[in-house]
Amino acid sequence: MSSVFRERLRAALAPPRYLSLPLAGIDLSTSGAKAVRLVQGPHGLSLAGYAEERLPAGAFTDGEIIDRAAVVDVISKTAKAAGISAANVALPESKSYLFETTAPGTNKAEWRIAIEQHLDELVPLPPPETVFDVVKIGRGEHGDALLAGIGFARRIVDDTLSVFDQANVRVQALEGEMFASSRALLPFGDDSTALIIDVGRSTTKMSIVARRIPCFATTIGIAGHALTLAVQKHFGVTEAEARKIKAERGIVPVPGNEDYLAAMLSTASAIRDEISHRLEYWQGKATSPGRRAPVTHALLVGGNASVRGFPEYLEGALGIPVVAGDVFTNFASRDVWIPTLDYTESLVYATAIGLALRDDIQPYA
Repeated sequence: MSSVFRERLRAALAPPRYLSLPLAGIDLSTSGAKAVRLVQGPHGLSLAGYAEERLPAGAFTDGEIIDRAAVVDVISKTAKAAGISAANVALPESKSYLFETTAPGTNKAEWRIAIEQHLDELVPLPPPETVFDVVKIGRGEHGDALLAGIGFARRIVDDTLSVFDQANVRVQALEGEMFASSRALLPFGDDSTALIIDVGRSTTKMSIVARRIPCFATTIGIAGHALTLAVQKHFGVTEAEARKIKAERGIVPVPGNEDYLAAMLSTASAIRDEISHRLEYWQGKATSPGRRAPVTHALLVGGNASVRGFPEYLEGALGIPVVAGDVFTNFASRDVWIPTLDYTESLVYATAIGLALRDDIQPYA
């Protein structure tokens, strides 16, 4: 049965609305909360609602909830604006531990029991204080299941559940950011090895995914706001004016733009170098097919992914094609649906959309 026919059949035989799980996701990050609500139509998915609310500085830092009241308020406002009462929720990449292992057994329950016996070898946390999950990605050399896993400190999970409970938003599932964003950006069934770069306001997150499952992820403590500050300092303008200049001029070499470009590149080069060093290490070790294959291309998302010339600037250093991502890759064709969300603005919703897709597309066994 073709995937297109299967999707149409599933839409035609969809359960009554009151029985369906909500296709919704909420991404909580340092800058704020983004929420999306999707709807299934006869031709596929479309965006039914979305919202973003900013957090005050310091309210949510490095994956830690600092100002609980502010975080609860932002979650509540975002969910209400997007028409959400229940959602899948992201756990912070900066607090996650990716691992790969093998385990005997034929199902997740058996794999988990086997992993629990040596969890401290995979996640640098006391096992009683660790929450983890795994997905099967193949078979090991001796026939055991080859698994990709992710672990979090139990207190991070508990804190996340607690603030959403206070905001009266029911959590359907918790998931690592990188699992969600790859689901949004890469087509269902894609078997490539890709680099996803999320350039936010205060952090740049990069992950390497093979067959849409993360193999490596890290957070870099420099991002779009540093670019804005460089422009602000160079021109002596307000932050709002600096953001406008950054959007208009970007990182494009044109006559008379030399001083401005030098100011931008002093920061952009720091982001580039951090990404380049990690990618070079991966490419040097990736010599076999499958999970350890070389990265073939990069997708750029986040609030600063649309800075003019940024993809080309990174591409020159990384040596692989770099393009801005499409968060609507797994939605209905543009022939039957046009997003109400502006493309540039949509780039900040990759994680939230990937979270919502969890209940519609099940790419992980």
